[in-house]
Amino acid sequence: MSFTINIYYKGENGSAKKFANEMISSGIVEEIRSKKGNLRYEYFEPLDDKETILLIDSWENQEALDKHHESDTMNKIMELRNKYDLHMKVEKYILDDSNNQDEKYIRK
Repeated sequence: MSFTINIYYKGENGSAKKFANEMISSGIVEEIRSKKGNLRYEYFEPLDDKETILLIDSWENQEALDKHHESDTMNKIMELRNKYDLHMKVEKYILDDSNNQDEKYIRK
């Protein structure tokens, strides 16, 4: 069962955006995207809150995420979070993969 985690990084004076930019420029983002089981790893900036960056992070299963959390990559992320003094809010959404063929989309 795949799932998505939304992580809201909040800082001051643009620190959340600087964090995301350094994650990208240092190669950490590509490192994570190449991990087995990672489905998505993208940053977004909310229009109404310039001090927050949203990370949308999707994984095939909990085992893949656990391996990521135990990796050296996670230590690099934690160092950058501390460097930019960020606070986080985390939301987890689980996708029910059991009935995908019956999906219907509603359009107006």
